[in-house]
Amino acid sequence: MNETEGVELQKATQILKLLGDKTRLTMMKLLQTHDCCVCEFVEIFKMSQPAISQHLRKLRDVGLVKEERRGQWIFYSINNEHDDYFFVESILNHLPEQDGLVMELEMQGLRISCIEGGK
Repeated sequence: MNETEGVELQKATQILKLLGDKTRLTMMKLLQTHDCCVCEFVEIFKMSQPAISQHLRKLRDVGLVKEERRGQWIFYSINNEHDDYFFVESILNHLPEQDGLVMELEMQGLRISCIEGGK
């Protein structure tokens, strides 16, 4: 599918439903510019690891995010090869940047905690 064909209503509904959750929408906005692991999301959202993993699973199951193993850690990134990525991107581009959340993690020394085996 290309940009001119648009998104099927059923797919659009599914994507909008997933992105209708503030946590998942924020995750997607963060992933637009940063790869993140579960432990970073735990710190950013102040949620439990299982809750974060549930959100990521829902996004991964429809292919909006992909995961990459780096050592013992799994990092998540936005899947810009998804058939409907242009639709998701058009939504995300209307949202304010969330880089401050990642910068705050870095200032707290938590941005690289997984890589160094921190928390």
